[in-house]
Amino acid sequence: MRTMMGVAAKDERLHLRVDAAQKALLEAASQATGSTVSTFVLAAATEAAAEVLADRRAFVLDQEAWRVFDEALDRPAGDVAGLRELMTTPTVLDAVQTGEE
Repeated sequence: MRTMMGVAAKDERLHLRVDAAQKALLEAASQATGSTVSTFVLAAATEAAAEVLADRRAFVLDQEAWRVFDEALDRPAGDVAGLRELMTTPTVLDAVQTGEE
């Protein structure tokens, strides 16, 4: 990649076709964030791609680190104070789903 005054130049292109509603939405969102449509779309798409791939990344451990990791996986799960209650107590989102607001 070329650089100009420390900023990496982008040499690759992506072309997208959108309908009028999608274009208007992207323009409104980019304007709300103070960025160009290209910058907004690239940032959103890059973040989404990173999230999709996050759990599919390989990691490498040396033998000792692997032993520690493996032992941690073999330990029985412990109770975390308040976690069971937190996970079973209805939230405001549950009220919205059942229409109880």
